[in-house]
Amino acid sequence: MKHFDIGSLLVILITFVLFTIALFFTGFTHDILLEAGVFLVSVKLIIMAYKSSVSSLRIHQELEEIKSMLHEIKQRD
Repeated sequence: MKHFDIGSLLVILITFVLFTIALFFTGFTHDILLEAGVFLVSVKLIIMAYKSSVSSLRIHQELEEIKSMLHEIKQRD
């Protein structure tokens, strides 16, 4: 959960609550496809933000490793 900030968690919660409310008000009619589509788009955006956060963290760690290697090489000279 360290990749999710409070804003992301709030969006997840609000999206799920609104989807659940829409299910009860519209029922299981043809409008359910529209509601499911909106929900899936929101989930996709959240997954993309999570993957971006993980990728950013990995890149940051690799840059730190490169920085420490360069620092070691500089101290040898």
